[in-house]
Amino acid sequence: MKNFRDQMVKTSMEYMQAQAAKHKMNADIILSNQVSVGEHSDQMETLEKELGLMAEYIDKYEVLEKYFK
Repeated sequence: MKNFRDQMVKTSMEYMQAQAAKHKMNADIILSNQVSVGEHSDQMETLEKELGLMAEYIDKYEVLEKYFK
């Protein structure tokens, strides 16, 4: 069995990937469906928010991979 550190890094990386994928899906929905953002009038702002969150999780994943794996 892996030690606690290795398991924590692995689990964190899986979480970062899943969160990035979630925000990518949201961005895909916004880009493919003009009525997808019903409560928001600014779809560009909403898309930018999703892209920012996606980038944040990708960055965190890359830091884990580079410095802790």
